[in-house]
Amino acid sequence: MADHRFDVLGIGNAIVDVLAHVDEEFLIRHDLVKGAMRLIDEVQAERLYESLGPTIEQSGGSAANTIAALASFGCRAAFIGKVKDDQLGRVFAHDIRATGAHFDTPPAVDGPTTARCLVLITPDGERTMNTWLGAAQNLSPADIDEERVAASAITYLEGYLWDPPAAKEAFQKAADIARQAGRKVALSLSDSFCVDRHRESFLELIRTSVDILFANEAEIKALYQVSNFNDAMHAVRKDCPLAVLTRSAAGSVVALPDDVHVIEAHPVSHVEDATGAGDLFAAGFLAGHARGLDLPDAARLGALAAAEIIRQMGARATRPFHEVARENGFHHF
Repeated sequence: MADHRFDVLGIGNAIVDVLAHVDEEFLIRHDLVKGAMRLIDEVQAERLYESLGPTIEQSGGSAANTIAALASFGCRAAFIGKVKDDQLGRVFAHDIRATGAHFDTPPAVDGPTTARCLVLITPDGERTMNTWLGAAQNLSPADIDEERVAASAITYLEGYLWDPPAAKEAFQKAADIARQAGRKVALSLSDSFCVDRHRESFLELIRTSVDILFANEAEIKALYQVSNFNDAMHAVRKDCPLAVLTRSAAGSVVALPDDVHVIEAHPVSHVEDATGAGDLFAAGFLAGHARGLDLPDAARLGALAAAEIIRQMGARATRPFHEVARENGFHHF
C-alpha cells in the first residue's frame, strides 16, 4: 500500500459537539437512556440546549474524531463530511484542517443547519448523546471524490451515517471505489441502537465489502443477537477478515478467521469523559497499522489513545498523539 496519498480517508457525520456536565436526575427528567445515542430534530436540540448549564463547543463526529487523531499521530489523513455554510460549519472546517487532516467537501448553501451533538456527561464520565444530524445527513454520492478514495490505503466508514438514504448511497459508492482500486474498507458499527436499526444491511456490507470491522462489546452482541461476547466474537470471525472488538476496562480482542489476540486495557488513573474512546481506539489501531505494527501492538496503541482521551473533556487531543506514542515506547512515530 505504498502508492497512496492518504493512509486513511474517513467518511462520516460532520458534527460540532456541545458538551455539558449533568447529574443523573437530569437524564431521568428528560427521559434519556444513559450511555446511548439518539437522533433528535432541530426543535428538540434547541429545547435540550436551553435546559443545560455551561457548555463547551468543539468539532466532533465519530469518524472525524478518528481522522483528527490519525493526523495527530502524524498519519496522512482526509475526511469527507457535509456541513452548511454557517457559523458552526465554518468552525468544523477550520478545526479539522487545523489538525492537519485534508477536508474540502463543499458546504451546503441551503437546507438544514450544520449538525450538532449534545453530549451530556454524568459524574461517572459516561456520556449520553443527543444528535441533530442537520446538514450532515445530506451527504450524497456527488460528495464522494472518486480520486481521493482510490488514493487512500483505507477508507473508514462511520456506521452512524447508515441512517439517511442518500448518505448510505454515498457510503456504498465509496466502498465500491475502494474495493475496485484494491484498497481496504474499514467500518465502525458506532452504536448498538444503530446496529438494531440496520442489522441485516450491516451484515451484508461486512460480508461483501469490509476488511476491518470496529465494534464494542454491546455492538457486536447486538449484530449477532447473542448475549455472550465469545459467541459474537466467533460469529464475526466467519464474516470478516479482521474484527477489532473493544471491551472497555476488559481490554480488546483482535479476531481473525484463524487467530485471536486478547489485549489488556491501558491503565487509566481517572475518567473525566468517555466521549470518543472508541473513535480514538480506532485511530490508534489504524495509525499502528499504517506504520506497519503487528496487530497486537496496533491494538495496544489503540488502547493507549483511548486511555489518553478519556482523561480529558472531549474527543480531540490536547497534545500531539505522536508524542504520547513515543513516550510509551512506540518508536514508529
